[in-house]
Amino acid sequence: MKKTIALVEDEPDIVELLEIHLQKGGFQVKSFTNGTGFLEYLKKNTPDVVILDLMLPDIDGLEICKQVRTRNSTSDIAIIMLTAKSEEIDKILGLELGADDYVTKPFSPKELVARIKAVLRRNAPRQTTRTIEIAGGLQIDLEKYTVTLKGERLELTPTEFRILELLASKKGWVFSREKILDHLWGDEKAVIDRTVDVHIRHLREKLGKAAGCIKNLRGIGYKLEE
Repeated sequence: MKKTIALVEDEPDIVELLEIHLQKGGFQVKSFTNGTGFLEYLKKNTPDVVILDLMLPDIDGLEICKQVRTRNSTSDIAIIMLTAKSEEIDKILGLELGADDYVTKPFSPKELVARIKAVLRRNAPRQTTRTIEIAGGLQIDLEKYTVTLKGERLELTPTEFRILELLASKKGWVFSREKILDHLWGDEKAVIDRTVDVHIRHLREKLGKAAGCIKNLRGIGYKLEE
């Protein structure tokens, strides 16, 4: 079954160009020229990836990103920001709101397709029955792709799950930011080291009382301890 890509972009030329490349890449594409139409679509549909332009005519793309992440039915959808803004602060803000990746205009359509495939690969459920249990009632189910704390499910983004999965795979092992970025993005990784810090901060907030298991070694990286 083809993966569905929701494209939220108000520039007709870019929409046409991306539709061609995404369809050639084997994806089904649903395009929107404004945020209102896209949010209506989400009420009854769940795309696999959202390509979200930050500069839309009706609703700010960052606000849309926030709404997608705060709805239980859409919180785990992968989001790739598409923006003409190149300043680091805009990228950081988007990542803080829950975006998984970003592409800055002008961009190569082939690069965007590669980013989408990379997001889908790292978000794909694992073919395994393993679970990782951590003291304090934290459990990572690698088959169902879920995290629970004392039986209550935590709503993590795909990127947050991948980071927690990596840290838990070798308890006590220190992972540098570079290593975490490699795990998340591979050859298509983002270049901003603060990306990791932003996702870790959000992860700790969601872990609540269990947040203390993630330790920061200043200047080195992060590890998970029980």
